[in-house]
Amino acid sequence: MKTIRIALLLALSSFIACQPTQSKFDKLGLEEATIKVLHENYKNGTHTAKDVVEAYLERIEEYDQNGPNINSVITVNPDAIAIAEELDKQMADGNMTGALHGIPVLLKDNIDTKDKMANTAGSRVMEGSMPVQDAYIVQKLRESGAIILGKANLSEWANFHSRNSSSGWSGLGGQTKNPYDITRNPCGSSAGSGASVSANFTMLSIGTETNGSITCPSSANGLVGIKPTVGLLSRSGIIPISETQDTPGPMARTVTDAAIMLGTMVGVDERDTYTIDSEGNFHTDYTQFLNPGALDGKRLGLYKPSLGSDHKTDTLMNETIRFLEENGATIVEIDRIGNVSGRDGYNVLLYEFKDGINKYLTSLGDNSTVADLEEIIEKTLADPVEMKFDHNILFQAQEKGDLSSEEYIEARANMLKAAREDGIDKVMDEHDLDGFIGITGGPAWKTDHTNGDNFGTSSSSPAARAGYAAITVPMGFIDGLPVGITFFGGAWMEPEMIEMAYSFEQLTKVRKAPEFRSSDF
Repeated sequence: MKTIRIALLLALSSFIACQPTQSKFDKLGLEEATIKVLHENYKNGTHTAKDVVEAYLERIEEYDQNGPNINSVITVNPDAIAIAEELDKQMADGNMTGALHGIPVLLKDNIDTKDKMANTAGSRVMEGSMPVQDAYIVQKLRESGAIILGKANLSEWANFHSRNSSSGWSGLGGQTKNPYDITRNPCGSSAGSGASVSANFTMLSIGTETNGSITCPSSANGLVGIKPTVGLLSRSGIIPISETQDTPGPMARTVTDAAIMLGTMVGVDERDTYTIDSEGNFHTDYTQFLNPGALDGKRLGLYKPSLGSDHKTDTLMNETIRFLEENGATIVEIDRIGNVSGRDGYNVLLYEFKDGINKYLTSLGDNSTVADLEEIIEKTLADPVEMKFDHNILFQAQEKGDLSSEEYIEARANMLKAAREDGIDKVMDEHDLDGFIGITGGPAWKTDHTNGDNFGTSSSSPAARAGYAAITVPMGFIDGLPVGITFFGGAWMEPEMIEMAYSFEQLTKVRKAPEFRSSDF
């Protein structure tokens, strides 16, 4: 009898030992968790901020650095746990710092943090380049109680360096993968910001957009992404491409969380003169615009150029159009929004990149690893890892003059007039529209380092060139891959876009967590 009991105990011990150990992330129930849920758990003592940070860090190690190796996080903040412990002390004393108290946030690695993390834009020539102060939006995030968990990988130089590079690839960080299918691309320059939130490596992230770099990775990774009006959020302390088009913005799994985050970062910043125009146009609480019935009675312009890429995406969009109409919206087909010259738009970016990057590097003083764009090019050409792709855009920018050049002044004026006065503003007025809709992007393509990206379709350019508001929200799935719909409109129309996106999200609720599959089709 004793022998039987011992045998049973040994068998039971062996069975227990073979069972998978539940991770801290799973124990805390953090998958698809929201700001509201996390704050409720903090208040009732279920979680501490330290618990949450440790759980996210363990998950990053298990799935981002190992396992499927999503490779979305380029740097982890070595002080994240200590910051969480300090916030826990404040919570124990009954103090909530702000709307993001104890909420983990990843920043795209082109955003300055005055701590132990470099800011590199993914370039090997920028490795070890240390910011001298927080970016304005980082300062605001810290004031709201956010925990800067680390920095997200990105397309090198925010995808403004090569014509045939791969989105999500940087010389310093390697290739980020799409968590819905690790053989596919995460899209856009904010690739790591998108993949990390989607895969539940963080609750929120910040991306930056010049044209499509918030909306595209949000769509491809099943997220909500807000591309604000240029000037709503400061760009100071962000490695630039274009002062006319650049903007940071929140990326989250829900419209609510994105709206909360947006409100924490607004404000007039003397280091970014574009924010002066935001005075009287920003809100510190965008949750007041979370109206579930907002689509009823709206007149929306369907941006027709976003259709026609492939029949599956068009079919999904056409189903969505019928759904919007069933819920009270009127859809007006729009064949064109303005007539922006591609040459003018590209010249604006080349001139402003050269001017902006040189000014940014100068602001770092001795903390920068390179002096200017010319040295960036010189060191890049000498690095075999960097030369995996051509860097012709850097050369083209270096050949441009300064911002007093007649070519630049004329190109910028032409672009803005075509995009604004003769574009979005005119079309909205003529058709009495409340905004526009378009396909954010097609399903993620296979990552291809030989031929580069295959975007398929997009609706980002009208709002990007005008510098106006846009928000993308999950619309559905094609072969298991998420596809988003973009709502966009005029200047400072974030409230209206958030209303409609929230209404659509609440009516559909199509977001589902990725499973890190690997397909052969």
